[in-house]
Amino acid sequence: MIEHADERMTSGIKENWRKCFTLDDPRFTDYFFRYEYDPSYFYVDMEDNTVAGSICRIPHAVMFNGRVLQASMLSHACTMPDYRNEGRLRKLIETTVDVCEHSELITLVGASYAETYRPFGFEPVYYRSSYELIRDETNRINPYGCSYEPHPLDMLKVYSAFIRRFNGFYARDLAYFVNLKRQIGSRGGKIIAYFDETNKIRGYATVLIEGKEARIEECIYLDSNALMKLISAAMQERAIVSLHVSSAENLTRLFPEAERRDYPSVLARLNDAKLFSKLFNTEVRTIQEAYGISTRPLSLNETI
Repeated sequence: MIEHADERMTSGIKENWRKCFTLDDPRFTDYFFRYEYDPSYFYVDMEDNTVAGSICRIPHAVMFNGRVLQASMLSHACTMPDYRNEGRLRKLIETTVDVCEHSELITLVGASYAETYRPFGFEPVYYRSSYELIRDETNRINPYGCSYEPHPLDMLKVYSAFIRRFNGFYARDLAYFVNLKRQIGSRGGKIIAYFDETNKIRGYATVLIEGKEARIEECIYLDSNALMKLISAAMQERAIVSLHVSSAENLTRLFPEAERRDYPSVLARLNDAKLFSKLFNTEVRTIQEAYGISTRPLSLNETI
């Protein structure tokens, strides 16, 4: 039977993640259950007092065309090995999507789950780009002004200034950046910030070390100088930097020799086309049409 989870199911949910998501970074899993987990985020498939399967649904406020939309991100839907091939996962997702359909206009899911969720009406709407940069491309930039361990309030300020150029993003608060610092640290990464000559923050980058590369998962910058400073600082960690940004940030002119790869990052589902159309005084039928009325480029880095 599918139920809204409570604290009694926590150990079973953790066991689901441990057995079903073996490719996940265990450090992120530990961080999540320590700092962000809430049993109310989960729906579970119970069988004989056992959590046979679970799905995570975290609510978020999304800014779209000047309005705050209540949405949620689905992730980590799974069924334990002993209960597979019985149609349980489909029923679990169907039930959760039905709950979403009756409580929010838009529901999101990370693109890594695309094959599972496309049959339920989810389509790609957010795209990101990666640039593979080598040290020779930034060795002319001195990382002077960069520092580690920026204060969450500084990060919030520069993020707020940066993200107003975009649309469709999470409405972040100070607590978000407190947790972001914890998350990156728990995964062995660093947060690099750049401050100008007046000691005002102009950008930050989250940097994770992956073998011979430094991966910048999020790069927030107010001008090209701040961007180059942050990349130069990341180059101090590794000679190759993999920079990930929204596809709207076309950095080819800055890095003409860099290999660029575009990829979908988040899928979305339009739960009520009529209500969405009424709210935005338009006429849409599909999720692509809904996002097509965006007045600014889209940006969403999160997948949970």
